[in-house]
Amino acid sequence: MLAGMLAAFTAPVLAQSKECNDENKAAWYDTFLKNYKGEPPQQKIAYDAAKLYLTSCPEDPNDKIADFMKNKFVIPYEKLTTSNSVKKQFEDAYTNKKYADQLRLGKEIISTEPDNSSVYIIMGLAGTGDPSLLAESSQFAKKAIELIETGKPFAPYDSKDKALAAMNYTVAEANLKTNPADAIPFFLKAAKYDSDLKKSYQLYYDLATAYEKGPGAVLTEKYRPFVGKDETDESKLVKANLNQIVDRQIDALARAAALATDANTKKAIMDDLTALYKYRNNSDAGLNELVAGILNKPLPEIPTPLTSLPTPAPGSTPAGTPGNNGGAPAGTPTGNPSSSTKPAGTGSAKPAPSPTPSPTPNRKPNFRRG
Repeated sequence: MLAGMLAAFTAPVLAQSKECNDENKAAWYDTFLKNYKGEPPQQKIAYDAAKLYLTSCPEDPNDKIADFMKNKFVIPYEKLTTSNSVKKQFEDAYTNKKYADQLRLGKEIISTEPDNSSVYIIMGLAGTGDPSLLAESSQFAKKAIELIETGKPFAPYDSKDKALAAMNYTVAEANLKTNPADAIPFFLKAAKYDSDLKKSYQLYYDLATAYEKGPGAVLTEKYRPFVGKDETDESKLVKANLNQIVDRQIDALARAAALATDANTKKAIMDDLTALYKYRNNSDAGLNELVAGILNKPLPEIPTPLTSLPTPAPGSTPAGTPGNNGGAPAGTPTGNPSSSTKPAGTGSAKPAPSPTPSPTPNRKPNFRRG
């Protein structure tokens, strides 16, 4: 797909200098003119003739022919051939999955072609091929998103949706390592475009991790001073906000479980999901039905933080009674997903550390694709 985009030109071979006399100068200029404007133009031959003229004869500010050949042809031609040589190397780096070279060469290209969206896309993908490049790569992915959304080409992808999904996913993965809360909107965007990522269990598992380690971790710490004490309106409000995040985790894990095809992977996700679902509902009743139908439901947005406790509907079960995760003392969830088996091929799972009792169970470390 990149062949047309990154077409290469043959690099010029410099001719050997010869005696600078009127006869040679006339012959070189004649060769230059015939090939410079020939049908079709033979730019390589024209370049060699011009270089013979310029390198064989000393600079003369009064030589209009030399000035024309140098500034109107030779300098632009050398810039062009150098640029296309870099593009050919960039294409080779892409084909051979040399991710560091993709970034290095891509930077050279965009220094002169700042709107080359296809180069930005490939640089954005480099971090998904080599995680050590992810932080830098994600910056180019952001620029690619900006360019694609303004109508620039989306090669090497065959659709705009696929390109935008991949770029948003790259940014999300980079943020997941450093600022999980910032990863959430990018995961949500990646999941909504029409691409294979929409059907990837890993995306939704990562989304659940972002909720857990981002707003979930913040609210867990915020709730920690209330553990073991009588509930107050303040503690209930923190827990209500935390429960909104837990609900998003459950939704994301249910999607991951529904999409996972490997038996070991599916079991590991279900172990995580079951523990969290039991914590939230004091039972696993309805869990299988949730997983079975989850892909028919729209992916929920980030919840709006609650600033006041919701008013219970008439006849509803008050908060703090069994059946809605309010009756059990905070920090005593059912189950321990940290002990679940990690999917085969992903290395040995290490149980998450057991902190001071918290209002949500700890999931095991995130597993990656094989």
